[in-house]
Amino acid sequence: MGRAVMVGRGPTGAGVLVLSVLIVLTAEGCRGQKGDGCGPSVLGPSSGTLSSLDNPRTHPSDTVCEWEITVPRGKRIHFRFALLDLGESDCQVNYLRLYNGIGSKKTEIVKYCGLDQKVDELIESSGNQVTVQFRSVMHRTGRGFYLSYSTTEHSDLITCLDKGSDFPEAEFSKYCPAGCLTSTEKISGTTPNGYRESSPLCVAAIHAGAVSNAAGGKITVVSSTGIPHYEATLANNVTSTVGILSKNLFTFKTDGCSGTLGLESGGVVDSQLSVSSVWDWNTTAGEHVVWGKSGARLKKPGLPWAPSSSDRQQWLQVDFRREKRITGIVTTGSDRSEYPYFVKAYRVQFSKDGKEWHFYRETNSSQDKIFQGNMDYQDKVRNNFIPPVEARFVRIKPTLWDQRVALKLELFGCVSGGGRAADTKLFTTSGSGSTPPPAKTKHPPHLSEATHTPDIRNTTMPPHCGKDVVLMAVLVPVAVVVLTALILTVTCVCHWRNKKKSAEGTYDIPYWDRTVWWKSMKQLLPSKMMETEDSVRYSTPEVSRLAGRSAVPSLHAEPAEYAQPLVSGVTTLGARSTFKPDEGPEPGYSDPDLYDAPIPPDVYHPYAEPLPSSGAEYATPIVVDMGCHLPSKVLNFVGPSSLLTWTDGSQSGGSVYDTPKNANGQTMPTQDLTYQVPQKVPPKPAG
Repeated sequence: MGRAVMVGRGPTGAGVLVLSVLIVLTAEGCRGQKGDGCGPSVLGPSSGTLSSLDNPRTHPSDTVCEWEITVPRGKRIHFRFALLDLGESDCQVNYLRLYNGIGSKKTEIVKYCGLDQKVDELIESSGNQVTVQFRSVMHRTGRGFYLSYSTTEHSDLITCLDKGSDFPEAEFSKYCPAGCLTSTEKISGTTPNGYRESSPLCVAAIHAGAVSNAAGGKITVVSSTGIPHYEATLANNVTSTVGILSKNLFTFKTDGCSGTLGLESGGVVDSQLSVSSVWDWNTTAGEHVVWGKSGARLKKPGLPWAPSSSDRQQWLQVDFRREKRITGIVTTGSDRSEYPYFVKAYRVQFSKDGKEWHFYRETNSSQDKIFQGNMDYQDKVRNNFIPPVEARFVRIKPTLWDQRVALKLELFGCVSGGGRAADTKLFTTSGSGSTPPPAKTKHPPHLSEATHTPDIRNTTMPPHCGKDVVLMAVLVPVAVVVLTALILTVTCVCHWRNKKKSAEGTYDIPYWDRTVWWKSMKQLLPSKMMETEDSVRYSTPEVSRLAGRSAVPSLHAEPAEYAQPLVSGVTTLGARSTFKPDEGPEPGYSDPDLYDAPIPPDVYHPYAEPLPSSGAEYATPIVVDMGCHLPSKVLNFVGPSSLLTWTDGSQSGGSVYDTPKNANGQTMPTQDLTYQVPQKVPPKPAG
């Protein structure tokens, strides 16, 4: 991956430092560095970092370094400076230069010298190759330089020193270069709680597993309110420190493929775990102590897994029974203070079928990656697989440990989408990949014996199981939506009906009073009701000859068809009737029963027509009890030929009906009228 590796440093002459470096040749061309003034640098095919020796302290005098950078053909390179402080010496001998091209045909792009330079703009090349040249003579000040580069499509390139507090946006995206672990800046916090705003973004992104140090990459940052305390953890070779309260913090957006894969929860059963061997023995008290595979689950109380002997041939294997997309691993050692054992470093193997195994390698690397393990027996350490891998089998092989191998772990990821991820690289290891099967020891811990190849069976879940899960995932939400819609519909219909009843019930009778009211009204109303108002004739010429009466006629069970209509609770027409009173009875006419006298169908009363609006007003509003409860006066009869009537309480003490008035408002005489004269309501006898 083009990382500069210092293999020796010693004094020669007047404080001149001699530095040996490793130059790496790759398929893209020559990418490397040479000279004795080169600081920690990572030269990747699409991004990287360069720095002077001893940065950020004062760089040594009389040193020189040259870097040659090549990216894929057709691409160009741009640079961003994080630090540029070359001292106060002559620019002819103390400078930093950037050239287009490499070798003898290179041409200068820009030259920098002097103290504490501020370069905010991106410096861009004209081709896919660039030479960076740094030279320093005797000086007293100057911290050197620190810069990042990437191909020009990453216009949002930042440096390894840019902090979260440098960007005020609530959410933003930036591109981190490869090699930011060359920075000496510290971070505070961890994922998912967040990082203190004073932390360098790209270093925190490596710690969180958002990008790798070897390749860099794009990050999406979300800022939020800070918290009182930030934890210190070790992850991806970055140790975060404890932090105090800050105004803001930041976190990173991910693809969400970071759930636990079942070791801690028990989703992975013991039959899915295999180990090379198990350490067990009998105590002097006869107790059988076993460091078995079931103890390898993270956070499970008790002894962890430990092999019968601690060497590089030991392993612990997980079979997920189907392919998973695996993105990370967390490990810890024994949680027993009397057995403070843990693994310091390990390698990881993957397989799709349990036969062909591959060691994990980082992007741009030709070497198997060795993951940093635990620093003590109880703290957890996280490592991320960038890029992730898709495999059914995962095998952990310790390479370094404290006292003896002891391990608990959890793997992180999600269900595989099928096939290998586009950026996943697996490398076949030499040999057959066969390893000894688990074997339990029946002797003291200091003894060991050979192991055997495990019996790996195909226990992949049937294809239809996955389809059933997908079908259920679709049907359950649909059923919930349909049920919810049905409930809402029934609720709305009930609400509408209740609202309609409430509106219609303004003049209705309460349910609990309807039966009693109707029984009472049947005593007042005729047995035959008129179907329409058009069929009613209220008077004839014979009726007009009727003499005035002073008594109210009796009600018959079956009155004549032409009887005057009765209003609920009123036995006679009121004084302010819409029918004009007759002039008087004709001589010689007898007074038959008004309601039993048939009326010829071809004769109409001359005053049955509605009066004009300019005539006298005879109508009086009929007051109806809104609660539909009739007074007791209506429900009780005084005698067979008289019926008490009721009106509004405002008319109590007077006549039940007013006497008719003429157009001038004068009261008309009530003698010899064809309709009943209003009567006084007789007082109810006491007792």
